Amino acid sequence: MTTELIDTQIETTLPANGVQRIFAVLRALADAPIEGARVTKIAKMIGLTQGTTHRLLQSLIVEGAVEQDSNSKMYRLGIDLFTIAARAGNAWDLRSLCRPALLRLSASLGDTLFLLVRAKLDAVCVDRIDGDFPIRSFTGDIGGRVAFGVGQAAMAILAFLPEDERDEVIRYNLPRIHEFGVFDEVFLRAEVVRIRESGYSALSAGLLDGMAGLAVPIFDSRGQVVAAISIGTLTNRLNAERLPIVVQMLKREAEAISRRISPFDPIMRRPMHQFVQAGESV
Repeated sequence: MTTELIDTQIETTLPANGVQRIFAVLRALADAPIEGARVTKIAKMIGLTQGTTHRLLQSLIVEGAVEQDSNSKMYRLGIDLFTIAARAGNAWDLRSLCRPALLRLSASLGDTLFLLVRAKLDAVCVDRIDGDFPIRSFTGDIGGRVAFGVGQAAMAILAFLPEDERDEVIRYNLPRIHEFGVFDEVFLRAEVVRIRESGYSALSAGLLDGMAGLAVPIFDSRGQVVAAISIGTLTNRLNAERLPIVVQMLKREAEAISRRISPFDPIMRRPMHQFVQAGESV
């Protein structure tokens, strides 16, 4: 009996066809350590024999979707696969994806809505929908920025950064936000805990007289925070009775957006780049 026949007899029924098997290999490699995985490990992960798995891997290498280290013999995802995935990520930019949600929220609430993303140690406003009431904000118009630690949207993003990254941002930004006079490390860390527990930021330190705000984070498909939706309004319009309603509405829209975000969206890496291309003033 040939090796091929033995392989066929002992393979599991799933994945059933060639396309499913190829994607099973790719997903297994995506879940493997950064250095890759050996064929025996991959075969075990996807429920196929070593011979069949090896043939699939060799076919993917020819297409550039997989590569093999010549020394360790480990397999890992190839750069061509990343290139294809990146093209898919350009189908929607973050502003286009979020704009309908901002319009719905502004129309329903009558307040000003903002979309902010990260730019190194700052949060940058990449979209704004004006409401029925004149307000003041830290970021101002589209293209404005504020240091992490100041304002609801910046705090919502900061709170959900990875812990070691968040620690570094707080350490570097404390001197930058000293001028506001109300922030110290104890305050910021306590606020981070509160935001992570509640899922939203409603920081109210009296920095802008008569103004109030609330923000919720937006995550990508990997669970990484990438942006925040915030509302800017008058203090009397965000009272104890209305606040839970606003929180629920913003969270619902943010969760819907999160399910559609591509991790390859270029605006999440270079938020100012798109404004320059579009000729917008920043």
